[in-house]
Amino acid sequence: MSPLARSPRPRLSRRRFLALSAVTTGLLAAGCTSAPEEEEETVTAEQADSLVAQVAVQETLVAAYAAAAAADPPLGAEITELAAQAGAQLDRLRAAAPGNAAAAGASGTPPPVGPDPRAWLQEQVRAAAGAHAAASAEQSGGRAALLGSVAAGLGGHAAVLA
Repeated sequence: MSPLARSPRPRLSRRRFLALSAVTTGLLAAGCTSAPEEEEETVTAEQADSLVAQVAVQETLVAAYAAAAAADPPLGAEITELAAQAGAQLDRLRAAAPGNAAAAGASGTPPPVGPDPRAWLQEQVRAAAGAHAAASAEQSGGRAALLGSVAAGLGGHAAVLA
């Protein structure tokens, strides 16, 4: 075999490549950091009200999981993890809501469980996912991302319940 001919142009050495990579990574990291607190976006009254309303929607969904589990114990055993996820989503929504939405806890009563608890719960999950998805369009930044994430997660719940 003949040795490969070297190009007359200077090549990028490994050392130079690593140095450029480090500089590029540093610049990307600096550009992806969050804005200082004084530059954070302001929340309108409508956005705040919408987010508090979504806390109530999620509270109702958490109560719906409990009601379905009580109506159908085998289903209850099957949905334990989904109910825990819905509760964790509620905690995140409460933390993001103005005043942490502590006063909104009284609105979490779902409609009565239907004759088929699984289908009824799936309907409740789909309704909550739709409400969160619609509300995410009214929000911006992290609040929109949170609502979109919760809506997507609940879409997965609905698929599991199908």
